[in-house]
Amino acid sequence: MTGEVVPWDNPEPLSGPVGVPLVDLLDRVLATGVVISGDLVIAIAEVPLVRLSLHALLSSVNERVPAPWADGGPL
Repeated sequence: MTGEVVPWDNPEPLSGPVGVPLVDLLDRVLATGVVISGDLVIAIAEVPLVRLSLHALLSSVNERVPAPWADGGPL
């Protein structure tokens, strides 16, 4: 493996690794953070019966960055 990355807009068939390695992607996500949000609705005959909402924040924690709360946080 040469480590050469194939660009996304290459018109030729793929012949090597594509995009960003998983470790680099995970590092970037944890450094900047990502928000996951979604809704699930269970319905019968177009009548909504159950609605589930998901809101999650994935980020890394750094002890050098102060908490935004005056007392150190809600916990």
